[in-house]
Amino acid sequence: MGRGGAPLTVGTAGHIDHGKTALVAALTGVDTDRLPEERRRGMTIELGYAALELPDGRQVSLVDVPGHEKLVRTMVAGATGIDLYLMVVAADDGVMPQTREHAAVLRGLGVDRGVVAITKADLADPEAARAGAAELMAGAEIVVCSARTGEGVEEVRAALGRVAAAASSRADDTRGALLHVDRSFTIHGAGRVVTGTLWSGSIGRGDELLVLPAGTPARVREVQVHDTQVQRAEAGQRVAVNLRGADPVRGDVLAAEPLAATHILDVQLDARIEHGKRVHVHHGTRESAARVAWLGGHFHQLRCEEALVARRGDRIVVRSVAPADTLGGGVVLDPAARRHGPGNDVLVRLTRLARGDDPDGDAPAAPAQQPRPAAEPLPAEAEALLQRLRAAGHEPPAHDSFEAADQALLARLRHAGRAERVGPFTFHPETLEAVRERVVAILRSEGTITLARLRDELGTSRRYAQALLEHLDAQRVTRRVGDERVPGSRSGR
Repeated sequence: MGRGGAPLTVGTAGHIDHGKTALVAALTGVDTDRLPEERRRGMTIELGYAALELPDGRQVSLVDVPGHEKLVRTMVAGATGIDLYLMVVAADDGVMPQTREHAAVLRGLGVDRGVVAITKADLADPEAARAGAAELMAGAEIVVCSARTGEGVEEVRAALGRVAAAASSRADDTRGALLHVDRSFTIHGAGRVVTGTLWSGSIGRGDELLVLPAGTPARVREVQVHDTQVQRAEAGQRVAVNLRGADPVRGDVLAAEPLAATHILDVQLDARIEHGKRVHVHHGTRESAARVAWLGGHFHQLRCEEALVARRGDRIVVRSVAPADTLGGGVVLDPAARRHGPGNDVLVRLTRLARGDDPDGDAPAAPAQQPRPAAEPLPAEAEALLQRLRAAGHEPPAHDSFEAADQALLARLRHAGRAERVGPFTFHPETLEAVRERVVAILRSEGTITLARLRDELGTSRRYAQALLEHLDAQRVTRRVGDERVPGSRSGR
């Protein structure tokens, strides 16, 4: 645990060749591109790791991810355990396709705290990149820097320190040890070593763990945090574990308790995905092809081909198969669901689960050995804020108009899947679904919709109509053609 606070993990994000690894090196002194091929090609291929010291002396873990479009699955595996992001946008390029997709992955994982670094400020005027980043990552602190000259690097460190000071840590999760393996290798004379971000609990020398989904027992010989041997590592830290008795691979899970692997998940997603669509589901460091069953609203069932080791409340990312693209993300409501379709009783039950309540009625039960911890109840202040969002309808206050305490509550609501960020606003999900239905109805009757048409339909301002249409563009409900929107691939037409 670093001085001054509980453990946290920061993850980079951003387009290829925007200077993520160079900035990490400037901040930490570590070149995370350790593979010969990475150095030969000048690009990150595998996940890299370093310890980052913040201005107050607190040490946090940093994961450096690849930015190439063909390596998004590796990026997701690295981002799945992070608490904060460091989004990197080059001054000479600005916001690029993988900037947007990495932002979508972060939203899907519920990672909504972080810093944007506008890099390569020595090569180009950073203002256009700053403006694009401000629109994409609304509310994030933006710092201009150059890893080559050192300009602004300490300001990036300071900004991360401010964000970290207000962030919650996985160390608060008191459940048993759980680590999703993102690297596995053998060291001569030591044996098998695996690495990952510790999601919950702690791991120490002599602990008996299970390698899931196989269920193989393993004993911990040694634990390291950033190349330093420790007696016990805590949740929120990047951990290397030397094991005896098992040979886990990337995608496996180390757990202190038996957890049943599952092929069927009931989930709440931040976007509606059409019934029957074939997708890739990313959970932890594992992915599986899956078929989607729509259950109503933002509730879906994911029927996976590969077994996943998931717990209630875990975050997932869903990507399309072809063309490969991030569709959204969400939260696991029932990690051991039976196969079922939509229905009023299903909606009632899933709504209760999404609120953090225990399910009632004849809900499918998890196997006896699988812990089913309830999602953390939201405080009364968050419930009151949620009601304010509901009452505000399609005209909620701008995010930056809220006090810092309310912004933290909004982040909790979004993390719980009960509110959604759209541009500078946070909407109640019911509002977004109602707007979506009205837009789809107009598209069916008129063929197109303009910003002015939606503004008049809702009786609102251009600012809200624009934010809502851009949200629908991103969800592929609409597609912009000139000044009009036409039906998108997910309009239901």
